[in-house]
Amino acid sequence: MNRFDITAIRGVIPAMVTTFDKNEEVDLQRARALVRYLLESGVHGLYITGSTGEGFLMTAQERKAYTETVIDEVNHRIPVIVHVGDIGTKKSIDLAKHAEEAGADAISSVPPFYFKFNGDDVFNYYKDIAESVSIPMVVYNISLAGLMSNSLIKRIASVENVKGLKYTGREHDDMCALKQELGPDFLIYSGCDEMATQGLLAGADGLIGSTYNLMPDTFVEIYNLAMKGDYVAAFEIQKIATKLIHYIVQWDFFPIMKNLITDTGVDCGISRRPFAAPTKEIMDKVYQFCKDLKKEHHGKTHIAFIDRM
Repeated sequence: MNRFDITAIRGVIPAMVTTFDKNEEVDLQRARALVRYLLESGVHGLYITGSTGEGFLMTAQERKAYTETVIDEVNHRIPVIVHVGDIGTKKSIDLAKHAEEAGADAISSVPPFYFKFNGDDVFNYYKDIAESVSIPMVVYNISLAGLMSNSLIKRIASVENVKGLKYTGREHDDMCALKQELGPDFLIYSGCDEMATQGLLAGADGLIGSTYNLMPDTFVEIYNLAMKGDYVAAFEIQKIATKLIHYIVQWDFFPIMKNLITDTGVDCGISRRPFAAPTKEIMDKVYQFCKDLKKEHHGKTHIAFIDRM
């Protein structure tokens, strides 16, 4: 089975939402439609069953079925990274082995959380999972699970099969230092959507984020401008996207994002409880904000769904 080498997994990589029907059941047909939409939008990869994918609200069997469906629909056109994180190493190894068998190009995981594991525990968690498969591991550093220190990340990076890092933090000086120390073949992905341009400027090889489901065109444009060295133009677009991000995250923003994507003609379904479905009042506020944003920028926000309003 042909797979993408880790050094080829770059660019804009949506942390794909998981599609649920009105009964909160995983909807695999909706998943296929969303994959097609993202492919048509020019994204460079997909990251599935992670935080944005509500992976921790899914059973292992649901995560496996979603993984198989997405990989089948992608059909080797772009790389797929499967998040296999869980609190227990044994559970994550099971998901990792399944991801490899299903054809994933890489796996990823947050550090084990809740029990306040020490550095040795976290190191061994990643080592055990990475050594259970032959595809590369991308470590996921995110404040929701407790940000790991640079020294711990460098220790984990010494494991032979650990080949990358998703860095969802605002300390881009730390990310820049890690990139310089770990070298060009250790891939670092910026995980803060609202700081994507800054992440690329700090040396990130790619972008993995939630709102790339909603604004794939916007961030592909930002990435392409940055690759040409035009960070000023990229940041001007970034500032517009960031306004929208800051507005919608004041509520449960996964359900809001799904509603907005559905409005574009790609039905994403709903989110699982305890995420709350947005009320009509909230969505009306969001729609008005989008219209005001379009007016403020004279109809050219670089966000396709807004510019079509």
